[in-house]
Amino acid sequence: MESLAQLEALCERLYNSQDSAERAHAENTLKCFSVNIEYISQCQYILDNALTPYALMLASSSLLKQVTDHTLALPLRLDIWSYLIHYLAARGPKLQPFVTASLIQLLCRLTKFGWFDDDRFRDIVKESTNFLSQGTSDHYAIGLKILNQLVSEMNQPNPGLRSPHHRRVACSFRDNLLLQIFQISLTSLNQLKNDVASQLQELSLSLALKCLSFDFVGTTIDESSEEFGTVQIPSSWRSLLEDSSTLQIFFDYYAITEAPLSKEALECLVRLASVRRSLFTSDGAHTKFLVQLMTGTKEILQTGQGLADHDNYHEYCRLLGRFKVNYQLSELVNVEGYSDWIQLVAEFTLKSLQSWQWASSSVYHLLGLWSRLVASIPYLKSDAPSSLDEFVPKITEGFISSRFNSLQSGFADDNSENLLDNVEVLQDQLDYLPHLCRFQCERSGFYIINIMEPILQSYTKIAQLQTFDNSELSITEAKLAWIVHIIAAILKIKPCTGSSVEAQEVLDAELSARVFQLINVTDSGLHSQRYGELSKQRLDRAILIFFQHFRKSYVGDQAIHSSKLYARLSELLGLHDHLLVLNVIVGKIATNLKCYTKSEEVIDHTLSLFLDLASGYMTGKQLLKLDTVKFMIANHTREHFRFLEEHGCSRSRTTFYYTIGLLIFMEDSAVKFRSSMQPLLQVVLSLESTPDSMFRTDTVKYALFGLMRDLRGIAMATNSRKSYGLLFDWLYPTHMPLLLKGITHWIDTPEVTTPLLKFMAELVLNKAHRLTFDSSSPNGILLFREVSKLLLVYGTRILSLPNPADMYAYKYKGIWISITILSRALAGNFCNFGVFELYGDRALSDALDIALKMTLSIPLADLLAFRKLTKAYFSFLEVLFSSHMGFILNLDTATFAHIVGSLESGLKGLDSNILTQCASVVDNLAAFYFNNITMGESPTSPAAINLARHIADCPSLFPQILKTLFELVLFDESGNQWSLSRPMLSLILINEQIFADLKAQILASQPVDQRQRLDICFDKLMADVTRSIDSKNRDKFTQNVSVFRHEFRMK
Repeated sequence: MESLAQLEALCERLYNSQDSAERAHAENTLKCFSVNIEYISQCQYILDNALTPYALMLASSSLLKQVTDHTLALPLRLDIWSYLIHYLAARGPKLQPFVTASLIQLLCRLTKFGWFDDDRFRDIVKESTNFLSQGTSDHYAIGLKILNQLVSEMNQPNPGLRSPHHRRVACSFRDNLLLQIFQISLTSLNQLKNDVASQLQELSLSLALKCLSFDFVGTTIDESSEEFGTVQIPSSWRSLLEDSSTLQIFFDYYAITEAPLSKEALECLVRLASVRRSLFTSDGAHTKFLVQLMTGTKEILQTGQGLADHDNYHEYCRLLGRFKVNYQLSELVNVEGYSDWIQLVAEFTLKSLQSWQWASSSVYHLLGLWSRLVASIPYLKSDAPSSLDEFVPKITEGFISSRFNSLQSGFADDNSENLLDNVEVLQDQLDYLPHLCRFQCERSGFYIINIMEPILQSYTKIAQLQTFDNSELSITEAKLAWIVHIIAAILKIKPCTGSSVEAQEVLDAELSARVFQLINVTDSGLHSQRYGELSKQRLDRAILIFFQHFRKSYVGDQAIHSSKLYARLSELLGLHDHLLVLNVIVGKIATNLKCYTKSEEVIDHTLSLFLDLASGYMTGKQLLKLDTVKFMIANHTREHFRFLEEHGCSRSRTTFYYTIGLLIFMEDSAVKFRSSMQPLLQVVLSLESTPDSMFRTDTVKYALFGLMRDLRGIAMATNSRKSYGLLFDWLYPTHMPLLLKGITHWIDTPEVTTPLLKFMAELVLNKAHRLTFDSSSPNGILLFREVSKLLLVYGTRILSLPNPADMYAYKYKGIWISITILSRALAGNFCNFGVFELYGDRALSDALDIALKMTLSIPLADLLAFRKLTKAYFSFLEVLFSSHMGFILNLDTATFAHIVGSLESGLKGLDSNILTQCASVVDNLAAFYFNNITMGESPTSPAAINLARHIADCPSLFPQILKTLFELVLFDESGNQWSLSRPMLSLILINEQIFADLKAQILASQPVDQRQRLDICFDKLMADVTRSIDSKNRDKFTQNVSVFRHEFRMK
């Protein structure tokens, strides 16, 4: 008893101590209970004898971990299962709730994991009903808790259970017990109707909701999303769903309970409203179900009961939103009482729109309902009136006016502000609006125009004033931003079919004309002084969104040429074709880039639009005809584009010059290229002429890293051999020394070195085979020599610097970019590397040496901690082991073992691409060993001799990797079986004794009753596999691995 008291004291400290060191000590001391199978009996002893809830919690949680992580013998699992049932019956009512919950979770986990091992596990529902019938509310609650946890456990994947096995268990549970559990929940709800606000009501409702939320078909619903598809309830539930009392009980519970129970009742109704229509025996049964749903929702609308609670309100909006998802408009209009119902829903929607701040996210479910109803109008063949003509325009107008009212009242609430700041989210939320506006396009369009006209006129007059009230002008700009967003949303969905297409195109022209008129005003007079104001920036971002949607619908490569739109625009503004509209868009782009200096959001959004236009073949060609674009290509300097001199926007420079580069190379003219590069050439010449003594000034720093970002953008735009050649000839040999000079002087400043190294990484990237030089050209070799010089200078200096506090920013980032440069250069296929050794040139060996020194300077834990560093490191190893094996094998044994050992960490990581790379590296190494040592008479080449020595010094290297590969194939859910099978075969063939030892080790770790079956699986693995690593033999082994994995994992 003394030791039990000590354990209870430790448990108290584990769960309650405020001292982290004390908690850690307690956790470490008690860890044995959860990892060692021999302690299972002691856990039972604790449950029987301990007095504190924390000791009971330790025993329960330890058993849960044991059951999840280990395959326990079946008799032991059955004993624990039976023990828990009796323990809960005897002591459950007196236990703390968290102990009861943990024990129930353990019981349900045992049930799930043993589902196919013994039918006795399936008696859990029967045992639960015994709890329900014992007559005490405490036992009743335990029974409901067991069923709640059981449904949750069956519905959720577990770490200790493979996904296919989980699905088999879930399907069997669904087919055999889920309906019975749902019936129990309904029976309990009926019995507990008068037991107001009790825990039993809550548990019964929760159980019903869990049953209805079950993943019936294995679609793994995204829990973060509010939306789900049709609920695929099994056919065996048909009679229960067609019984009107099933639906009614949840309407009753909504009426008699308060939140949060009433919300759960609504959630059940939402799922019932989403039941697949094929479940019902006839259209009549389906219609009866619909009538009951409409009657119930209509009563809630008439009384308004519970809707003052926000959660209820939101869930009720979701319920209404489900109507059109599962029912045709023709079915709705034919229901008796439809006209009253649709009127109530319309009034509810309008009221919600007026209470926007309160209803915010909920209202989109209602707009979704109306949008889908409108979309069904063309297919409505019923003579019954839909009443949509009456209500939809009111709802559209209510939506628009609600936004303006909140702004006009000076509300400018946080939600509205956030929406205008997050334009992508705002446009997603406006997705329903186009369908509503296009339903009666003339009425909706002229409503928007009538609202916009006076605001636009006022905004135009303000431009001519010297001063104006800032807060009032901000509200005006916010209103205009909202209108422009709404117009942009309408244009996002282009009218395609139907007799009203021409009318809708004219509407689009009318709306677009107002925005184009606004654009003429936004950058004139008083408004041209407001680029620092947030409301002005929001308005300009709204205009950019409008441009994007207008371009996709009416300009560009995919747009349909619309005569009606341009005819009307020509009458209104004289914009009679694409080119004139493009000129307006580009004019606004140029103005934004000239006038904005500090707003990164507006600059990035503007550059994104500019890049989209330049990337399209037709729009790109049209841009070159515009004077504004010609001016930008010739004068891309900070004097004309002020954001270039703002250091906070330096990242945007690359996008800007990428776009400029695309336009330059579109003309395919060497003369045009050289003239366009003049602004950059002036910067280069200025830096080159700066003496070393003055090279460490801020002016030089900003000029240098700006230039590197600019040149990287130009390099990104070179997508052909010819365009790349123009840039290379411009750079080499005249200006390449500037890179070395920059690295040398600014080695301790990542602000300079990072853009410089990234430029070089882009320069050596052989995308689209752009780095293809003539056979008589030495340019490939010359380029690599420049790479080698740069890496040597950077690596030597960066390794000599003391370690800073932020290792990633000051060292690791530069190192991963450096090894990326070398990886791309080695894999770029633009240089014959044998030339260097042949002529005694150390460029290759120097580059490899310094890159390896840089990687080895980083602890393996850090290499794996930073994602970009990890990717660069393993990509580098893949290149080395595929093309430069001799260099790797020439290393000392300790370094070689460290590198090969790091591959194991890559194999065990979560990134599938890295796993594939590591498997390829291991395969290359093992294949080299097999071909040169295993199958060779005796190693003769220096590389083979070195490898034989390394493996002799580290005999556990290959066995450990093979063990890791087998563990991944057998126990991991990775889908990379093909990649893993390649090195497995090579390693097995190197030394078959290693394979035999590993097989014995794996079999020994499995239950005794499974070993004979698994031994046969291993025999099948090598069936028809010969002692070679040719592709045919590899493919046969890969097939065997798939079969082996499947049969091994079967239970």
